Amino acid sequence: MPLTLRLFLTCLLTLSCLNANATQCPDWPSQRASNEINALQKQIDLWDDSYHGLGKSLVADELYDQSSARLAQWRQCFNQIAPTDPLRTARGTIAHPIAHTGLDKLHDDQAVEHWLRDRTDVWVQPKVDGVAVTLIYRNGLLTQAISRGDGSQGQDWTASARQIAAIPPHLSHPLDLVVQGELYWRLARHVQARDGSLNARSTVAGLMARKTLSAQQATGIGLFVWDWPQGPASWPERVAALDELGFPGTTAYSQPISALADAQRWRDHWYRSPLPFASDGIVLRQDKRPPSERWQAKPAYWSIAWKYPFAQALAEVRKVHFKTGRTGRITPVLELTPVMLDDRQIKRVSVSSLQRWQALDIRPGDQVAISLAGLTIPRLDGVVLRSTERPELNVPRAKDFHSLSCWQPTPGCEGQFLARLTWLSGKQGLALSHVGPGTWEKLLRAGRLNSLLDWLTLDTQELANIDGFGERSAARLSSSFDSARQRPFARWLKALGMPPTGQAHLANSWQALAQRNTEQWQAEAGIGPGRAAQLSAFFRDPQVLALSETLRATGIDGF
Repeated sequence: MPLTLRLFLTCLLTLSCLNANATQCPDWPSQRASNEINALQKQIDLWDDSYHGLGKSLVADELYDQSSARLAQWRQCFNQIAPTDPLRTARGTIAHPIAHTGLDKLHDDQAVEHWLRDRTDVWVQPKVDGVAVTLIYRNGLLTQAISRGDGSQGQDWTASARQIAAIPPHLSHPLDLVVQGELYWRLARHVQARDGSLNARSTVAGLMARKTLSAQQATGIGLFVWDWPQGPASWPERVAALDELGFPGTTAYSQPISALADAQRWRDHWYRSPLPFASDGIVLRQDKRPPSERWQAKPAYWSIAWKYPFAQALAEVRKVHFKTGRTGRITPVLELTPVMLDDRQIKRVSVSSLQRWQALDIRPGDQVAISLAGLTIPRLDGVVLRSTERPELNVPRAKDFHSLSCWQPTPGCEGQFLARLTWLSGKQGLALSHVGPGTWEKLLRAGRLNSLLDWLTLDTQELANIDGFGERSAARLSSSFDSARQRPFARWLKALGMPPTGQAHLANSWQALAQRNTEQWQAEAGIGPGRAAQLSAFFRDPQVLALSETLRATGIDGF
């Protein structure tokens, strides 16, 4: 993300730039609101201090962007005034001869179409993900390079700039010239949609904050000139002249547009095509603009940014659920205030394991970073900000759940019990048609499931009298339940949750399998000591033995 945008986010973002990830005002008392706002402000201050002072980015650009937007929203919700000097760490000691303007953002097609309305001679460029710089030439010679700073004053980068081959030390003509552009980290055939930002901007920011650059480091930095404030009046003339003077990179990435469809096409093209730099959107610029002496260090009306879809979204945790699986594995799941990622609405995300949740200690009210794994599966990347209040949660104990626990829906066991039933009726088990998790939940709510096999005794009439089942669905379900009686012995073993046996030879009798000890199981092909112990424990478990007796009495083959 260009430094131009980043520096102004804190003070300029309002509710209009919260896009689809916006949330309603939190229902907080005034004291908690002050605590939460101060905590987020301190976090953003820490990021700013590191970025502006050390050239090190501690957070992804888009998470910074969304965090700043959220802070602006919270301040508006609770009528709090923003700090008077949010750019205090960015301001340098060298004045820019021409102010760096900022960029407001558009978030959807409708906003872009509205911005383009009544504008003519508009050009589009990729929004290069680097750090902004002013280059000053006198009589064609590079005399000074100034960092973006706060738009009015920046740091002196001249010594480092002279080492960067991408910055011409002299022009083809002896002109006095001021250009504004982006220093970026060179990338080979970088596809933004596939590769993301790769911390490219942070890399350049860190290098430019150093006193010296190695030859290899300097070679890795490229230059994209995106404006010549005092250049020719028309954009095509400016670009052609820049090319002739020694700044050739602007021409290929400046394209005329006349309608929304043009902007959409170039945005998608640059998002999915190989480029020599990371980019985080496109910039639309109208040809007509005021004289440079009137430019100010704030967003300009003649240019606008249209960002790419978020690769990471900032999401607020509403609830934390602990889901117990069939084998007793506990998976925390976060219920989120809905956020958009790549045109998908994300409402929940898994924390993967109880151990990871314990390490992260995520509670309702925390702000977390979410991305998509494989472009489809929501993934928790980490905690961005912790809520100032840490509510107590009813966290299950891992030692209470294992592969042989919860064969009945006793208090605390409902989740694992339902997971066992879902496995039993699924394709891994009996493959019962028209039976899914919802079926089992209805039967459990109706009090008709006190053990894993109670459904075998339910007939059509009984099912029809249960809330949620009509006559047709009851008849269909009864038929499916009846079909389970004809399933082969091996399918029933899998349905009950027998540990995998690989290539081991299995007898067609429960009694024969139950008589095997650990050593006999380990003697089978592909079964090691751990799996042998699991199998032995399964066939000796009292609850499993009770189920086998029920199946024997029901007349299921093999039992």
